[in-house]
Amino acid sequence: MDSLIPFTTSGSLVDSVDNTETDKDISYLSYLEFAAEKMLVVLRDGRKLIGVLRSYDQYANLVLEDTVERMYHESTFGEIRKGIFVIRGENVVLLGEVDLDKEDNVPLKQVSMDQIIPMNRLEQEQRK
Repeated sequence: MDSLIPFTTSGSLVDSVDNTETDKDISYLSYLEFAAEKMLVVLRDGRKLIGVLRSYDQYANLVLEDTVERMYHESTFGEIRKGIFVIRGENVVLLGEVDLDKEDNVPLKQVSMDQIIPMNRLEQEQRK
């Protein structure tokens, strides 16, 4: 692909498709490759969201469906259901596909958010 695509997360996704196709075909093929995939998004404020990617644009604005916000503390994690989530591209730090085959083998224990939130706040205060 030529240098007209600025270096953004979605620009990198589009540019990762074979360059022999036309621009229209590349965008469509790239969309098909990543749409309906379970993705992990890390935001600038440190939040971690996991959801099904439904759409994105050239600014890395994302639409996630069935989204959960996940908080970690040591070997535990908690989740808050968010549903459909629209993310402004400037807040995206990292975007990665979740490997569904390996997701269940992660040695983390899920606990309620009532247990995770106080531990997270204490950890954040200790960092200051």
